[in-house]
Amino acid sequence: METEALIRALKQEILFARRRIYEVGQETPLEAIHLSDPKLDIFVKREDLSPIHAYKWRGAYNRMAQLTEDELQRGVVTASAGNHAQGVALAAKKLGTQATIYMPLSTPRMKQVAVKQHGGDLVKIELCGDSYDAASAAAHACASEQNKTYIHAYDDLAVMAGQGTLADEIVMSGKGPFDIAFLQVGGGGMAAATATWLKMQFPEIRIVGVEGVEQASMAAAVKAGKPVSLDKIDVFCDGTAVRKVGKLTHQVCAEMVDEWMTVTNDEVSAAIQFLWEELRCIPEPSGAMGVAAILKRRAELEGKRVLSILCGANMDFEQLAMIARRAAVGAARRRFLKIDIKEQSGAMFGLLNALPDTVNIVEFQYGKTDAAEASPVIGFDVAPMQFEILAKALNDGGFDFTEVTSETDVAFRLIHYEAKLLSHPFFITLEFHERPGALAEFLRAVSPHANLCYFNYVYSGERVGRALLGFEFDSLEQNQNFENILAAAPDAYRAYEKVSDQVMERILS
Repeated sequence: METEALIRALKQEILFARRRIYEVGQETPLEAIHLSDPKLDIFVKREDLSPIHAYKWRGAYNRMAQLTEDELQRGVVTASAGNHAQGVALAAKKLGTQATIYMPLSTPRMKQVAVKQHGGDLVKIELCGDSYDAASAAAHACASEQNKTYIHAYDDLAVMAGQGTLADEIVMSGKGPFDIAFLQVGGGGMAAATATWLKMQFPEIRIVGVEGVEQASMAAAVKAGKPVSLDKIDVFCDGTAVRKVGKLTHQVCAEMVDEWMTVTNDEVSAAIQFLWEELRCIPEPSGAMGVAAILKRRAELEGKRVLSILCGANMDFEQLAMIARRAAVGAARRRFLKIDIKEQSGAMFGLLNALPDTVNIVEFQYGKTDAAEASPVIGFDVAPMQFEILAKALNDGGFDFTEVTSETDVAFRLIHYEAKLLSHPFFITLEFHERPGALAEFLRAVSPHANLCYFNYVYSGERVGRALLGFEFDSLEQNQNFENILAAAPDAYRAYEKVSDQVMERILS
């Protein structure tokens, strides 16, 4: 189909979709975030509040609602890593048809459970292969062999039209017009339909397609003039992890999207934190990509009315820990420095004491690897101006330092130490009040009596901080007396517990 005819047909199908999709769901809100510095109005379409916590129900139901009685009786089949599967399951239950859904073997259990919750006994999940491509191939083979209708996740006019109803709701909200829209792109169904509808209603709007750094399959297709397969694809933003976009979606996006940009996983994590702080919602990574792009270009958007789609919130709880750590890096606040000091009693306290009161330590990684020199890695949560003050304080104190924020061992918290260098070690888990200067106060109390040989601490967001600390002594007698030293300084910490002999054996082995 020629592009002009395709776009005309898509507009018509979006109108038809209006009367179908609200049989299973209601419109979602369009919320505003008003930022004063710079003055910027961000409007976020809350698809995370939909029946499946993602927009995919719209396209799946619009497509399946058009199946004939014979097609419904034979059943449908699809492939999905999560959100589309839930949309198909919801539609299958509403329409009373059997759905076979192929998902990669690596699909989190949470998403499998969600699919079964929406579809019940009408849904059968088949786990197949290590990627969406493998699951998709198996699903197509099943559709052909069993004469079932394949429900594509994005490259289908009816599916695209269903997704386009979210743009219709944006227009009908009366909060437009908007100057620019940042739309995340995976296979391209939502972006194609949304861009088409928004441009029809707001002719002056600028559409920016947003992809992950190692997921830019649509931009590659536009450049090549046809869909092409990426050799490698990152899956952190799994909802947009599409190796090859659709033929129909490529045609529309190439015509309707004005520019393309990418965001990093760290920038997406920072956007998730931003949305939590502003709207108290936690989107999945792909759901925050549009906002990540807005924050990346925040300065140039001053005075604009900016639109994005929070397209989903189906994420494993376990992923939050990684996101929280990466968020500060993505917002250019988290900086890790390796700082050189002498390997001797009091050196660590001297370093902490030299730091400005304005800096916030969020991580500490140190293990003894040399008898004379030490290089602790400290993570700071600092704004650019605060970092300049921090760097000046270190220089003035005579401390040499190197930034290691992007080093692999720092990211994975590989704390190196040489057990054979530890003299009469004593390890404790320490609880302290999470406030500036608390760790320095503790080290001031114990430094005259012991040398710190291991330090493992990560800020957890609680009022109480927890750290694993190792101390060494010149003699066994000093080691055995250390608990008396701790008991004599109760105000320097909240609580401590000596590491068991079994754990000590593993530490020293």
